[in-house]
Amino acid sequence: MSQTAPDPTQTVTPPPQVWPTLRARDARALIRFLVDVVGFTEAAVYGDGDFVHHAELAWPPGGGIMLGSVKDGDAEASVSPPGAFGAYVVADDIDALHARVAAAGATITRPPETTDYGSREFAIKDPEGNRWTFGTYRGAPRTAT
Repeated sequence: MSQTAPDPTQTVTPPPQVWPTLRARDARALIRFLVDVVGFTEAAVYGDGDFVHHAELAWPPGGGIMLGSVKDGDAEASVSPPGAFGAYVVADDIDALHARVAAAGATITRPPETTDYGSREFAIKDPEGNRWTFGTYRGAPRTAT
């Protein structure tokens, strides 16, 4: 499989190519929490009434997630049930983000701390029970291939 080299003149960030996905019992409430409290933005939400067929939420610094409502009898739900998701999300101002989610009543599972590898981090559980860690660590440097 061949890859096209990135265009150095491109001014628009390309869309994410890896999308973490999760299911929710109350997807609309989870979307509101992730947008209104955490700071994601709605890129797309398709659904009927309380049921969300597909939603895309963007993380402003880059990346995003997809989610939808769990269906009764959904075989995939046994593999990835609501509340079983976990993600690490890079953010710049960890203390301000922590203050915002704490003020909104989010369940803090680990208060802000600085790790031994220099990342400032904290963790929460969302209303569905999913685990979210927010930190300044952007991953190990990569070499061009």
